[in-house]
Amino acid sequence: MTADGGVEGALTLARRRLEASVAALEARLSQRAPADSLFSDDERERLEVELEGSRARERDLAAAASQASEALTRAIVDIRAALGTG
Repeated sequence: MTADGGVEGALTLARRRLEASVAALEARLSQRAPADSLFSDDERERLEVELEGSRARERDLAAAASQASEALTRAIVDIRAALGTG
C-alpha cells in the first residue's frame, strides 16, 4: 500500500464509522418519545396559562412604557417652553 492508499483507507474507515454512528443516532432518536409526551396535560395547561399571563404582562408593560415616553416628551416640551429654549 502507498501512503495515499493508507490515507484513503483511513478516510474510508472513518467515513464508515461516521455513517454507523449517524445510523445509531437516528435509530435512538426515532425511539424517543415526542416532545408533547414530556409533559402531562395538567403541566401543559399550566404552562400555557403562565405563558399567556406573561404575554399579557408584556403587553401591559409595553403600553406603560409608551405612555411614560409620551409623558416625558410632553414634560420636556413644557420645560423647554418655560425656559424659553424650545
